[in-house]
Amino acid sequence: MERGSGFSFMKYGTAASLAMVLLAYWFRPPGDSRLDDRLDTVLSSLLRAESKVGINNARPRVAIGLGGCVDILVDGVRLLNKIGLPPTDQPLHHDYIENADQLAQSFAYFFVPGAAAERFVMNNSLFSQLVEASRELPGNRWSIGGNAPVMAGRMATEGCDVLLGGSFSPDFADVLSQHITVAGNVVEEPDIHLILEYPSGATWGQYTARRANRYIVHSDDHNPYLASLEDFEDKLQDFHPDLLVMGGLQMMDSFPFRQGERKNLLSRLGNLLSSSSPRTGVHFEMASFVDEGLMEDLLHLVLPNADSLGMNEQELPNLLSLLRGSNVTVLSDPNPRVATVLDQMRELYRLVNQRYRDANEDSGVDANAASSKGRPLSRLHVHTLAFQAMIVTRGSQWKNTMSAVAKASLTANRHVCGSPDIDPSKARLIMDESFSVSRQEGSQRIPLEETRPVSCWDEDDYEICVAPNLVCTDVYQTAGGGDNISAAGLVLQI
Repeated sequence: MERGSGFSFMKYGTAASLAMVLLAYWFRPPGDSRLDDRLDTVLSSLLRAESKVGINNARPRVAIGLGGCVDILVDGVRLLNKIGLPPTDQPLHHDYIENADQLAQSFAYFFVPGAAAERFVMNNSLFSQLVEASRELPGNRWSIGGNAPVMAGRMATEGCDVLLGGSFSPDFADVLSQHITVAGNVVEEPDIHLILEYPSGATWGQYTARRANRYIVHSDDHNPYLASLEDFEDKLQDFHPDLLVMGGLQMMDSFPFRQGERKNLLSRLGNLLSSSSPRTGVHFEMASFVDEGLMEDLLHLVLPNADSLGMNEQELPNLLSLLRGSNVTVLSDPNPRVATVLDQMRELYRLVNQRYRDANEDSGVDANAASSKGRPLSRLHVHTLAFQAMIVTRGSQWKNTMSAVAKASLTANRHVCGSPDIDPSKARLIMDESFSVSRQEGSQRIPLEETRPVSCWDEDDYEICVAPNLVCTDVYQTAGGGDNISAAGLVLQI
């Protein structure tokens, strides 16, 4: 989230960003490269695309669940050094963390490629040691965390009224936006998540990070049990949302539930989603899952009831591999090409909708009938470091795709740089000057046009839009980036 509570973005950020572009142009020293001019043009074009549409006079109503926590953000390398944990000579993946050696191995595994990861720490003593060291570390920052609260904050900032399903302490509930209503129990001791951030080029022993990112550890007591689900369900009856968003289920990943406990919780959640009005869009936000049992439950109980999915470049191939019948993909290319991501998105869209059709055929129901089981996937948003990509079914309820992708791109910079105003001197384009729409031989190449940086085209029954990111070079915070980006993209489409 942004500075402090994360909800202090300026009302006139777009106008201020345009002014900053003009100032950067007039006061640029002679001899600056053409790349600077190109970036300024792309920025001003994205700002125009974002401002082409806005929300209606009536604030959209969005219900978001589940969970919440307190994030402590620290420099990851400095924290490991403070507790005396030396760099490992054996980077390894672990589904969960039981001791300091596994922490070092897991951190190194994701640190080098700069891939986001989140792991449950089963060792309470180790986690307490990390928390205490984080409290003492100079420069630490505290904020409300969790997928649901971060997305709620962004959507409230962008003009929505939000029902948030989560459990918070009184101190943190008080700093939520006035446009957020909380459905959940008050807790005296909220769950703490440690966000171990690092910039591009950071070093830990012999390891160097190829891009900025974060490694998250937690030892949750409330969130895995979806503690706010009952209150959220009760208040949802009278809220009548335009959009229902669900995230934070990675808190269940590798958690030691009793036999059948997790499946029962997800069945209740699935029933809640399936009972929502057909006029209400349902979005599910993916996360870093490694527990194949949990992912199988999500595939059968939760995802069929969502018509929109959001994820990053790691989560896309992870989900796709499971749909193909393979094992979970723990680590994928952290800087994929556009063509690779688009091919993966097409396959995911096809496989999810085929599962929807098969489920209804097996039940003897027409997949297009009002009585059909679940929902077809009609929106897929993937955010990477270099670009945003979105597939939206033509004729679906999702609108303004081009402007939504532009807004998602700009929000990536605003969040990571920690400012509503985009400073072109603190940004760079890393997307290629042209990209193939597919890895298939002979595929069309689309140039990145500075004056029209969002590229949209039709295929089959859907539209695809791709926008470059203005990658922040003065990183304030990476944690919460995906949640802010996904939330911003949704705002203009409901």
